[in-house]
Amino acid sequence: MVDRLANSEANSKRIGLVESCFGAAGQPLAIPGRVLIGEGVLTKLCRKKPKARQFFLFNDILVYGNIVIQKKKYNKQHIIPLESVTIDTVPDEGELRNGWLIKTPTKSFAVYAATATEKSEWMNHIGKCVRELLQKSGKSPTGEHAAVWVPDSEASVCMCCKKVKFTPVSRRHHCRKCGYVVCGPCSEKKFLLPSQSSKPVRVCEHCYALLSGSLGPRSDSIGRSGANFNNNTLSDDEDEDDSSD
Repeated sequence: MVDRLANSEANSKRIGLVESCFGAAGQPLAIPGRVLIGEGVLTKLCRKKPKARQFFLFNDILVYGNIVIQKKKYNKQHIIPLESVTIDTVPDEGELRNGWLIKTPTKSFAVYAATATEKSEWMNHIGKCVRELLQKSGKSPTGEHAAVWVPDSEASVCMCCKKVKFTPVSRRHHCRKCGYVVCGPCSEKKFLLPSQSSKPVRVCEHCYALLSGSLGPRSDSIGRSGANFNNNTLSDDEDEDDSSD
């Protein structure tokens, strides 16, 4: 079915329309063999709060962007190669329902659909595309993924030293390795995480010691499985000054 659609005029027009909605700032999306599988609005949990984002699922990539004018104009385009994607369901909690994690070596975050049926369709289609890509390439599923950030609202004190209280002066920062919310003094060091950046990135004291080989695994009560933090489903969004956090 996908192979038949790849060379169809209707598919070419649909992809062309997506390109036009992103405008000149967006990357070209039309390449031989690429098929637009589906699209829709999902709620993406950004660092500060949930935000609506337009998502487009192709047979080899997942594209999303900010909604400027629905079905007419989007900006801040993000392209995720599906070969690197792992998905996991997120249990319903309060108003946050019908969600799942999209995890990659570079970036991981949660999205939520409007209904359980919509969630199931998205997860099934993404999973199928990933399996077919891996089967064709002979590659193994990605074993490493970026940490999903603990939300700002779930940490009133530094999760590393457990002493510093966050205020407008004492800002929150995020460790790129574990995703914890930490204070400035506990995250002064940087370490090269090649899957996330070509430059050293901010890490907490514990992760720096762990990465440099001078410390064992974290033994505190807040693990990365962390039910204490709403399943740790929030992540930084690149349009929210993540370079300084």
